[in-house]
Amino acid sequence: MSSNRPAPDLPEPLAPLVDAHTHLDACGATDAASTKVIVERAASVGVGTIVTVADDLKAAQWAVQAANWDSRVYAAVALHPTRANALDESAKAELERLAADPRVVAIGETGLDYYWPGKLDGCADIETQIEGFRWHIDLAKRLRKPLMIHNREADHDLLAVLLDEGAPEKVIFHCFSSDTNMALSCVAEGYVLSFSGTVSFKNAHELREAANVVPDEAILVETDAPYLTPHPFRGAPNESYCLPYTVRALADLREQDPVELAKISTANARRIYGI
Repeated sequence: MSSNRPAPDLPEPLAPLVDAHTHLDACGATDAASTKVIVERAASVGVGTIVTVADDLKAAQWAVQAANWDSRVYAAVALHPTRANALDESAKAELERLAADPRVVAIGETGLDYYWPGKLDGCADIETQIEGFRWHIDLAKRLRKPLMIHNREADHDLLAVLLDEGAPEKVIFHCFSSDTNMALSCVAEGYVLSFSGTVSFKNAHELREAANVVPDEAILVETDAPYLTPHPFRGAPNESYCLPYTVRALADLREQDPVELAKISTANARRIYGI
């Protein structure tokens, strides 16, 4: 990811931590050696486990490879909702094959994105996104793996589709970015909310209020790297090693001990992902 800002310095270590959602390939990893460099950098500050996530078929194939290169890496596979128009029978067959790999711990990221249709060339329309989301929900249930959700400006419809289809046992709202009402609705359904660097942004008022109402057992933490670098490094390249910055910001917001929050979020990640 290109940026005019230098990469953040290594934070003070905070352990144990699980980066519940990142994109190692987009961070520059191409092979086992370059993957190890990123993973080692994260491990040096306490981020001992990483879930690398796919948003298209090529990324899904790569994520499964990466998870088999390094025991500290796990994978999630799916087609991003904006790419749901590529979910033909061939893609479905390949995703099913990949998702069955024991190193794949979630089906994702899938869901609904109402921001990009009409703005992004080739973006799947809403009807196609909903159809693709339903297929991914079914896949997660058949494989008994968690469903990892991407939600952008689609709160109502997302919850409606989950209710209509019947949600898998474990549902993760990656990079939760909605308000308190949505957070409470998700918690009431037993869903888990994963917080990224956006929770550290001082102007993210509704999100920061929402983060305060989520019970400990429903919290994960993530980087979504190379995007959403936490304050005060917003706009700089993000990577899994930056996760302690986000956890400390979230702990400060929730008036919790960051070490305790690290332990809580890690226990949740291990329970949800089965790792």
